[in-house]
Order: sequence, then structure tokens, then C-alpha cells
Amino acid sequence: MHMRTRFGRRFWLGGMAALAAGGAMPALAQQRRRLRFAAVFSDQDIRAEAMRGFASDLASQFDVELHLNATLFRQGTEIVALQRGNLEMANIAAQDVSRQIPAWSVMTSAYLFRDAAHMRQVFSGEVGQEFNRLARDQLNIHILGPLYFGTRHVNLKPRKRIATPADMAGMKLRMPPGEAWQFLGEALGANPTPVAFAELYTALQTGAVDGQDNPLPTSRTMRFHEVTTQFVLTSHLVAFDLLAVSARFWDGLSDAQRGAVTAAAERAIDLSVRRHAEQEQEMIAFFRAQGLEVYEPDVAAFRSEAQRRYLASSLAQSWPTGILDRINAVR
Repeated sequence: MHMRTRFGRRFWLGGMAALAAGGAMPALAQQRRRLRFAAVFSDQDIRAEAMRGFASDLASQFDVELHLNATLFRQGTEIVALQRGNLEMANIAAQDVSRQIPAWSVMTSAYLFRDAAHMRQVFSGEVGQEFNRLARDQLNIHILGPLYFGTRHVNLKPRKRIATPADMAGMKLRMPPGEAWQFLGEALGANPTPVAFAELYTALQTGAVDGQDNPLPTSRTMRFHEVTTQFVLTSHLVAFDLLAVSARFWDGLSDAQRGAVTAAAERAIDLSVRRHAEQEQEMIAFFRAQGLEVYEPDVAAFRSEAQRRYLASSLAQSWPTGILDRINAVR
């Protein structure tokens, strides 16, 4: 009896130890978090390359799933998915944020940023912190940073040299349909003309419009250089989306995990900026080799006129007082 009792006690203690160990294993496993990322850009996009690096950087701590080509959520629905806990992370448009937070519309205006470096400085400084706080407080999303994907320039068929917005007078500049886009065309001094993107090559070819605006790589992909004569490097819109995570997800991370996600996002942003800058320089060389003029106008004059027009418009009524001066002052 004594031996059996001792054996039973040892068995009971061993079983409890095994149960304790078994209970610890799920706890350890739970430290590894699932991170689903949704974006509308394709898997061939430079940003996809950047996000594959993001996933690799976090592979030891997170199960990162990249859902590109709008395969998980269609464009414009990502914020709701983040809010409902159906998604941990997304690439979202600043325009989508501005629809819910009108003050954010300033982030979509022309000549807000001088270049990608200036944009990043603004977002990492006091202005960016204030706008990110608005997104956190009103949308329950945490913004990691701006993901750059090119700068828009004017591309014209007429050979008229462009130096200031006054030189754009009478130019039928194709702009995407929509009030905000049409206003941007006016802010450049042109006569904005809405044309569907799929019809733009023919519109340029026939003279239905005098020009268009897009990042240089897009203009090459669509072969707009075949039916135009010059690229005016107006740099009027530094294009970016936002890497954002659900506030619920973010709050559930440890300090170390937050640091890892932040660092991985910064590396992804670095790569996207660098690779897009390289591609844009390649496009300048390509267009010049094709016999097109590629030059920079008086960008300061374009910026001054565009910002004057924006401030005088109804679009600026929701902007924080003095916001353009604050952003212009960032160096």
C-alpha cells in the first residue's frame, strides 16, 4: 500500500507538471501574432517588394500574410475592416481618411510636400503626430507612416515652354474625374478636362486634350510619350498612401513587438522611397532619349499659386489654422 501510494503521488505530481507544461505551450504560442496586411497594389508593385521585406523582418515574431491586388478587401473598405477587427494592417489612401476627418483633406492637396523626404519629415514631426492622433481618436487606427509611390508631373503635347502657372492658361489638361482633381487642374493654371484613364492615349493623340499628369513611370507604361512632346517637372503632387494598423491590434502588442513593427515599417518605407526615386530618374533619361524635352519650371511659382487658390477655396475651410505655413516651414 505504501509503495502504491508513493507511486500514485509521483504519478499525480508528474501529471500536474505535464498539465502545467501543456498550459504554458499555448501561452508561448499566443505571443506569436497573426498580422494580415491588405492593399490594392499588385504583387509586381515596388510597394509589394517593400512589404515582402516587412514580412521577412517580422517573421520571427509574427505570422504576416500579404493580401495584395485587393484580394481581401476592395479599395476604400480597409478602414472599416481595421475598425471591426477583421484586419490587422492595411495600405490606406489619405483621401479615404479625409472623407471621415475633413481636416485630413489638406494632406491630399497640391504642393503640400516638396518631395518624399519633406513628406516624411512632416509625418515624423509635430504636424504628423497631430494628424495621426486625429486618426487614432476618431477612426481607431494607428498610422505607422506614409508609403511613397511617385510624384505627379505635367506631360504636354504642345511644344510651348512652361515656366509659371500663367503659361498653362488655355491648356486642356486631362485630370481624373471628380471635384478635387478638377480643382487641382485649375490650381495649376490649366483648363481641367475630365477624361477616363483608358481613353487618355487617344485623347492626347487626337488633340482632345493638350496634356495629362501622372508619375513618370505611369506615363511610360501607358506610352503617353508617344503622343506628347515634353514633360514639365511640376512635382505638384507627392503621392503616398498610409501604412496603418488597427488600434485594437496595436494596443494588444508588447512594447518590443511595437518597436519591431515600427522598425520594419520604416525599412519598407525607406525601400519604397529609394526604388521609386531610382525609377523616376530612369524615366527622365528614357524620355530624353526618346527626343522629348524634360525640364523643371519655376516650381516655387506653381506652389505659391496653387496654395493661394486652395486657401481661397471651400476645400480649406476644415483645415487647421496656419497648417500650410507650418508644413512649409519644415526643413
